[in-house]
Amino acid sequence: MLKFILRRISVSALVLLGASLLMFVLTVNSGDPLKDLRESNDPNRAQLIAERTERMRLDDSDWARYWDWLSGVGGCFTGNCDLGVNVNGVDVLGLTQQAATSTLRLVTLATLLAIVVGVALGILTAIRQYSGFDYTVTFGAFLFFSLPVFWAATLLKEYAAIQYNNWMAVGQYAPWTIVIVAIVAGFLLQAVLGGTRKRRLITAATVFAFVTVLLFIFNALDWWRNPMFGIGGVLLVSAAAGVLVTALAAGLRNRRALYAALTTAVVGAIAYLALAPLLRAPSWPLLIGLFVVTLVVSVAIGAVWGGHARKQAMLVAGITGTITSIMVVVDILISHWASFLSLKSRPISTIGSQTPNFTGEFWERTLDMGTQILLPTILLTLVSVASYSRYTRSSMLETLNQDYVRTARSKGLSEREVIVKHAFRNALIPITTIVAFDFAGIIGGAVITEQVFGWKGMGALFQDGLNAVDPAPVMAFFLVTGVAAVLMNLVADLAYAALDPRIRR
Repeated sequence: MLKFILRRISVSALVLLGASLLMFVLTVNSGDPLKDLRESNDPNRAQLIAERTERMRLDDSDWARYWDWLSGVGGCFTGNCDLGVNVNGVDVLGLTQQAATSTLRLVTLATLLAIVVGVALGILTAIRQYSGFDYTVTFGAFLFFSLPVFWAATLLKEYAAIQYNNWMAVGQYAPWTIVIVAIVAGFLLQAVLGGTRKRRLITAATVFAFVTVLLFIFNALDWWRNPMFGIGGVLLVSAAAGVLVTALAAGLRNRRALYAALTTAVVGAIAYLALAPLLRAPSWPLLIGLFVVTLVVSVAIGAVWGGHARKQAMLVAGITGTITSIMVVVDILISHWASFLSLKSRPISTIGSQTPNFTGEFWERTLDMGTQILLPTILLTLVSVASYSRYTRSSMLETLNQDYVRTARSKGLSEREVIVKHAFRNALIPITTIVAFDFAGIIGGAVITEQVFGWKGMGALFQDGLNAVDPAPVMAFFLVTGVAAVLMNLVADLAYAALDPRIRR
């Protein structure tokens, strides 16, 4: 395995080297970096041209300039990273660090959401092939995949930001809106769950009644402007998630795994109460450290309860612990929503990655970052969900028709075991390839998304450098995105070996 990884890294390094040379040559020959100065009427024009010529080394050959850039990149391995300066003399390394933080935060979150939602929809549509739910998801997938990014962004700005902010000033749903939302929720859930006509009607009626009552209660409590969740809500959702994870990963008959999940949810709720004073004004290193401790404790609980099914119990407990941690953070953020609205009355922003001069504590600043990243994340996720759901559906249908799946069914295994243990794992192999390529594609798509939403990320850095015929910012963009794409492909190769042991040989 080590030889395989080293070989892949060596080949990727050669690919990056050749691609960087091509990118550099194309950039420096794409225009005249002195064009704006040549057309200027400034009396110091000659001096400004001489300064820029010296700063950008325009009198040197392309090879010499490229070697200088490559030497600076090589210094990154010794702690002396030098990516040069841009056309205005600003250090590109500092610009890259700020831009990469914004872009990778956006791209990583969108990729994770797209994988989870897209793969889940793909599995459900494969199991419910040619059903109304399948046709609906298929239509939505093709619709989102074909949407122009700039047009979809405009719609999101209008309805998910401007209109939502107007509504948030009141924070109350009209009765007819509640009825429509409840009807849509009932229709969608009965389509997902399926069954006989009687079962569908019961499901739709139950969901309609539940959603209607819940939304009227939220209106009465002014929940949308002053939301509350509480320790009881965290425990309830975490326990329900534990039961669901157990049903999917181990089966509800595996009592040890179920007890491990429920114990993890209870321990997480108790820890939330104990650590509440510490979580009032935390820091990111503290939260990351607490999350690591949560994983360790959750896996330990699974090991204690596991018995003969230790691996399954540890997996279930680890996932439940992760969900419990997320629910704790969500509860804290919800409790700070009212104070956030007092600082920012129109919460969903349409421009920028953060609110200028925003004054607030840690959780208010976190909410501000979340609302700023919300719209571009939704946009990138919708486009990727379409492709993930289609590829997953196709791969699952192909796998479900294999002989070993029919053999598993004939041996009397439950449908859950057939889907999760046999079909899904093998269907993930081609999907892993798509994830690696899609990550690079999302970074490329983020160039347009960042421009529409006014993000100062890698896309803006690339565009500014290209417009100024300045290779330093363009090469910085290439360096970050190229390395990220190579790393994702390496992770995909390692995932192949984990999913199919035959690949290791």
